[in-house]
Amino acid sequence: MRRTVKTLDDLIAEGVSGRRVLVRADLNVPLDGSRITDDGRVRASLPTITALTGAGARVVVAAHLGRPKGEPDPAFSLAPVAARLGELLGADVALAGDVVGESAKATVAALTDGSVALLENIRFDARETSKDEAERSALADDLAALVGADGAFVSDGFGVVHRKQASVYDVATKLPHYAGGLVLAEVEVLRRLTEDTARPYVVVLGGAKVSDKLGVIANLLAKVDRLLIGGGMAYTFLRAQGHEVGKSLLQEDQLEQVAGFLAEAEKRGVELVLPVDVLAATGFAEDADYETVPVDAIPADRMGLDIGPRTCELFVSKLADAKTVFWNGPMGVFEFPRFARGTNAVASALVESDAFSVVGGGDSAAAVRLLGLPEDGFSHISTGGGASLEFLEGKELPGVAVLES
Repeated sequence: MRRTVKTLDDLIAEGVSGRRVLVRADLNVPLDGSRITDDGRVRASLPTITALTGAGARVVVAAHLGRPKGEPDPAFSLAPVAARLGELLGADVALAGDVVGESAKATVAALTDGSVALLENIRFDARETSKDEAERSALADDLAALVGADGAFVSDGFGVVHRKQASVYDVATKLPHYAGGLVLAEVEVLRRLTEDTARPYVVVLGGAKVSDKLGVIANLLAKVDRLLIGGGMAYTFLRAQGHEVGKSLLQEDQLEQVAGFLAEAEKRGVELVLPVDVLAATGFAEDADYETVPVDAIPADRMGLDIGPRTCELFVSKLADAKTVFWNGPMGVFEFPRFARGTNAVASALVESDAFSVVGGGDSAAAVRLLGLPEDGFSHISTGGGASLEFLEGKELPGVAVLES
C-alpha cells in the first residue's frame, strides 16, 4: 500500500463516534442451502468492524454473495451472513431488506453508536457491476447518501478490489476513503512476493483450468525458481508434453500457450514440475473407483482426480528448501476425501516449512479449513483468490488504486 493512502487508524484518530461509516467487506461465503460451510471471510472482516464499533461508529456494511443477475434472488440473500456476523460480534446485526431503498434507509437511520447494519446483497442492484460509469456512479451516490455528509468509506474487501464496481471503486470517489486493515495486510504480503523475495521462491498452482491462470504463469516465469503444477490444469500441460490424459479435464485450446510456457521455463532455467502419477477414477464422484497410474499410462476411459503418491513425495521434496512459497489451487478434488491427499500433502508441507508461505485464497483457503489444518501454520491466508492472482500478474487493482488518490 502506498504511503499516501489513509488507513483505518487515520479515520479512527480523526474521530468516528456518532458518524456513519460504510465498510465494503468481502462476505462471499460458500453456502449449503442457508448454512455457511466456511465462515473464514466473515471472521476476516471482524477486526475492522470491531475497531469501528469500539470507537463509536455506526457501521454500514456492503457486501455481495454469489452471482445474482442484478435483481433480488432469495437464494443469494445475505441473511445467513448477517446471522453469523452477529454471532461473532456478540450483537445483533440488522439486515436491510434492500440495497439502497426504503428498508436500507430506515435500517441505517435506526443505527446507534457502536452498532452494525448489513445492506442486502449489493449485486441485487444491477448498477453495482454495470460497465456504464454513470450507472455505477449513481449507485455510489445512493450509498454515500446512506451515510450522510459526515460519513466515510472503508475498503476492507480485498477479494473484490480487482473489480471496478460501484461499492468498491466509485463510492471511494464520493466519500473520504480509507484502507481497512485487511486490504493493507493483503497488499503488503503480496508485495513481499513481488519485491525482494527470499529464495528459493516456489509457486504451487492447481485448480481446474489453466486458462484462469495464464497471466499469472506468464508473469511468474520471470520471477520464480520453481513452479509446481497440479490439479485439473496439469492435464493440459501433460497433454502438451505428448501424454494421453483419458477423460481428464483438458483445455485443448490452451495447448499451444502451455507448450510456450514449457519452452519459456526451460529457457529461463525455471524448474517446472508436473505430476508423475495420478489417481485415475472411473468418474467424477466421491465414491468413484480409481487406480494409481503413471502419467504416461492414464486409461482412455478414466479421469485424473488427484495427484498420485509419487507426485506427493516429489512436490513435498521440491518445497523442502523453499524460503518463499505462494500456493493457489488444490491438487485434486479435495471435497472428496479419497481425492484430497495431494492437496493435504502440499498444505501439510507448508505448515511444517519455515518458508514465508502464502495461501492464495479461494479453494486453497477453503481446503486448509476443510482438511483441519492449523491456519496459523501459514504465514498468510489470503481472502481474495482472484485479486491475489491479478496482483501477481502485475495488474493494477482498481479498488486499491482509487484509495491512493
